[in-house]
Amino acid sequence: MVLSTTVAGTIFNGKGDRIVDAQLLIEYGWVLIVLVGLEGILAADNALVLAIMVKHLPEEKRKKALFYGLAGAFILRFGSLFVISFLVDVWQVQALGAAYLLFISGKHLFDKWRERGKEEEEEVVAVENQRGKGFWATVLKVELADLAFAVDSILAAVALAVALPETPLPEVGSLDGGQFAVILAGGMIGIIIMRFAANVFVKLLKSRPGLEIAAFVIVGWVGVKLVVSTLAHPNIQILDEHFAHSTTWKLIFYSILVLIAALGWFLSGKKEVQED
Repeated sequence: MVLSTTVAGTIFNGKGDRIVDAQLLIEYGWVLIVLVGLEGILAADNALVLAIMVKHLPEEKRKKALFYGLAGAFILRFGSLFVISFLVDVWQVQALGAAYLLFISGKHLFDKWRERGKEEEEEVVAVENQRGKGFWATVLKVELADLAFAVDSILAAVALAVALPETPLPEVGSLDGGQFAVILAGGMIGIIIMRFAANVFVKLLKSRPGLEIAAFVIVGWVGVKLVVSTLAHPNIQILDEHFAHSTTWKLIFYSILVLIAALGWFLSGKKEVQED
């Protein structure tokens, strides 16, 4: 039997070969926790959108439409991740990803500010607009929505993971194997949450509405992180190439991220949620 030993935070096997650094595990674990929380809140928001899109269908067809939608979500997230993994080192792709994340964050926050107090009215209008749509037309719309959700999710996950240190795992495209595994795990967890735990997060969003706003502020902040990665790219170097991977930047980024989440939790107050 091969035993493991730990020296100065590094785990070795019985032959003296280094397996993994303990600090590496902590850093990867922390990013995965952040991804799960962000995916949960975004998945709840996405689940509400999908529920409204299929609400006009009979119950049996409604379940089928959501099933097809979730099956499509798996395929689309896998596809998006593999495409992005091969293009992630291209600075133009990083710049487009940063612009997209900042756009969806700003658009969502602007829409929330403009449409405050009109949610119920808009939901009724949305449902009315869906009436008369056929089953497969609804499935197509669900798949298109899933594609948008997949791009949002994968871009945010990539922006969080690209600054993680390298691991001994083989590369996938331009991504280190460990980075790819974290992004893949975050994306799959997001889909599982959409399927099995969306109600929990929906209730949480209703009791703490500030969390949804905080989640999209975090998406924008992740977009800023991708901007920093772009500006520090070897082909641009407006920022120092090592800054995007430095401890100083990581401390700044995660401190502000935690602060945003905490403000979203405490400033929203707690509301009683009626069972639906």
